[in-house]
Amino acid sequence: MLSGYLCGLNQQERMAGMDNIRNFCIIAHIDHGKSTLADRLLEFTGTVSNRQMQAQVLDNMDLEREKGITIKSHAIQMIYKFEGKEYILNLIDTPGHVDFSYEVSRSIAACEGALLIVDAAQGIQAQTISNLYLALEHNLEIIPVLNKIDLPAAMPEEVTDQIVDLIGCSRDAVIKASAKEGIGIEEILIAAVKRIPAPKGDPKAPLQAMIFDSVFNSFRGIEVYYRVFNGTMRKNDLIKFVNADKQYGADEIGVLKLDKLPQNEISAGNVGYLISGIKVAKEVKVGDTITLVDNPGEAIKGFEDVKPMVFAGIYPVDTSEFEELRASMEKLQLNDASLVWEPETSAALGFGFRCGFLGMLHMEIVQERLEREFNMTVITTVPSVQFKATLTNGKTVLINAPSEMPDPTTVDFIEEPFIRAQIISKSDFIGPIISLCMDKRGQIKNQIYLTADRVELTFEMPLAEIVFDFFDKLKTISKGYASLDYHLIDMRESDMVKLDVQLNGEKIDALSAIVHRNKAQEWGRKLCEKLKELIPRHMFEVAIQAAIGQKIIARETLSAIRKNVLAKCYGGDISRKRKLLEKQKKGKKRMRQVGNVEIPQEAFMAVLKIE
Repeated sequence: MLSGYLCGLNQQERMAGMDNIRNFCIIAHIDHGKSTLADRLLEFTGTVSNRQMQAQVLDNMDLEREKGITIKSHAIQMIYKFEGKEYILNLIDTPGHVDFSYEVSRSIAACEGALLIVDAAQGIQAQTISNLYLALEHNLEIIPVLNKIDLPAAMPEEVTDQIVDLIGCSRDAVIKASAKEGIGIEEILIAAVKRIPAPKGDPKAPLQAMIFDSVFNSFRGIEVYYRVFNGTMRKNDLIKFVNADKQYGADEIGVLKLDKLPQNEISAGNVGYLISGIKVAKEVKVGDTITLVDNPGEAIKGFEDVKPMVFAGIYPVDTSEFEELRASMEKLQLNDASLVWEPETSAALGFGFRCGFLGMLHMEIVQERLEREFNMTVITTVPSVQFKATLTNGKTVLINAPSEMPDPTTVDFIEEPFIRAQIISKSDFIGPIISLCMDKRGQIKNQIYLTADRVELTFEMPLAEIVFDFFDKLKTISKGYASLDYHLIDMRESDMVKLDVQLNGEKIDALSAIVHRNKAQEWGRKLCEKLKELIPRHMFEVAIQAAIGQKIIARETLSAIRKNVLAKCYGGDISRKRKLLEKQKKGKKRMRQVGNVEIPQEAFMAVLKIE
């Protein structure tokens, strides 16, 4: 085994030919052992010394370690000696969660091969299939790896059959491994060298490099990770980002070990990093093409701006912390360019921000990072998706929040985003899963038995129905077995209405939601019941109402706390008691007109707890 830390000159000599370079990624469902396998590969090739080694070495966020998921993709270069030759193996680690599928697609586009990792105890899951299709679209060489064969619950023969059926390989092509015990690691490295093709490209052609990731460094600005397809990038070259249309100087370029290793040039076929003092995260877009200003190459196909799918308001609990929250959001955006936000005001919550997220997990992570890294206590409003309203005058309006809903009399029709959802589960749970999806306005499109007791169901359903608690319910009814993957297909016309919540006749904009008309009544009733539990009783009666426009569709009454004004009356005439009660009644009436209803923080998330 050879130490990864070799001097730059030898490195450049080895880079002369592309035959000894292999670029590959790892495809797996969450918790199938992807990060652990990456750790073993780095150990085996000597890229990471024993002193530097820790679990999930590529996951550098505390959150990633705690949740056991990869949030940011990572890249690292390993040197592997095989049959007297040295090979450069560039491993591009990818996130496994559905929210980050665009990042995954760009990482896959930067590779020639992929390790398909399947847990021997759990079998093939939805995410595995989804990312596998992405890899096959890019014509990657797939190396199937059966991981966790040391587990008592492992079913190696059964799961090997599933892999053979899925990708049509021979049984011998499946490598049996255990990342935890270090079994099969050498076989994986040999397969990577033998089966994955060397990269193609012309080092003398105009420069074409694709950005697949970026990281914020507080001292040096944004570090850009890229794969060179054609041409050569040299230190101090004047470069251009094609889609962002920005020019920079290549102050430092190099290859990615555990630490960065500066080089004088990076040529076609290799993966590297670039530092040029970029301060604004938005200028670095994943999937963008880097080329030279003097001799520009064509843009690489497949670039798209990351589109947020779920929108929610984030407000400081203490309104005086608004500016502090703004500064925290700006810093967070440096690390996470897919977070979109703009200031907004709410009558109930004051000043805050309307944020766009890639999905519910992304939203949860942003909220947690705000609390951990910046010590901000925030209220998150009900998540919603982006609707498109066509007005009677022919104009179209995008609606990201219930407050942006135009007057119903001016709306011709409203469209909402639809997704195609793939759910893989044990066949015992088909009935409950289908009824759950039907309840969420889904239509079943396909049902395929992968094995005798594993079935893949395909549904088309509105995105708005799955942003709340769909995933939790799916896990509950399938006893944790079902896995979900989804992607956006189109916008479709739906009968959507704005449901307002009124407390004592006053609209609370932060509790409004956009729902389907058929579900509005039930939704309004449940929301009023939930708010009745969450809002504390006041000295006066509080009417909790759900309304569509001017029409009240549900109501609950929160009774007043009543002081016992008759305590001082010992016997005596009834008229005296009645007089005291009438006086109290008048006071309550006046108090109701001037009193404010205090709404606790939990009430703003009541919609999420409706079921």
